[in-house]
Amino acid sequence: MDLTGTRRALHGVAELLLAGPQYRAAGTIRLRVTPGGFGQVEGPVRVEGTDLVWDGGRAPLAGTYRELGARAGVTPGRAEGVYSDGSGVDPDDEIVVDGEATGLLLRWFGTGEQALRGFAREVEPVLWPEHFDLAIAKDEVNYGVSPGDAGHEQPYAYVGPWTIPEPREGAFWNASFGAVHELADERTLREFFAAGATASRG
Repeated sequence: MDLTGTRRALHGVAELLLAGPQYRAAGTIRLRVTPGGFGQVEGPVRVEGTDLVWDGGRAPLAGTYRELGARAGVTPGRAEGVYSDGSGVDPDDEIVVDGEATGLLLRWFGTGEQALRGFAREVEPVLWPEHFDLAIAKDEVNYGVSPGDAGHEQPYAYVGPWTIPEPREGAFWNASFGAVHELADERTLREFFAAGATASRG
């Protein structure tokens, strides 16, 4: 299972085919989790499994980002000037996704969506294209789920207080920015977020 390559490819789709075109049309980079995938909040383009779906069509996540964008009627590109980090993917790079890895990552986003909504029903989760993580902010604490990154190969959930309480007591604070918890079910994630809220109050 190619988790790293698939994560980078899906990140590229989120940036170049969803958030970038949406930003140029509607002024927002926010994305959302959708059934079996993720998509635009101000447009019809979305990922569903290993396909890109748009009004009137769908196609496999294959070829270059430019080629797939042409099929969907969008011009690929980042939301220039909005953020500096990203996937590092170019519009002329090939999209290569592993079906098993895609399923794992999309299910993780779905689990994270439900856990975040269960934890804080009043806050709308956002899938951010910069770091490709699904997150909310509540009482000056960030809560979210990531499909993994250079520091954590496996998908994980996180709690990141804007100001970390000092001294850090107990084993909860296990990361430089706060706390992380690797792959888990919805109930465990809700409990992790709740523990983070308590620990963040010091």
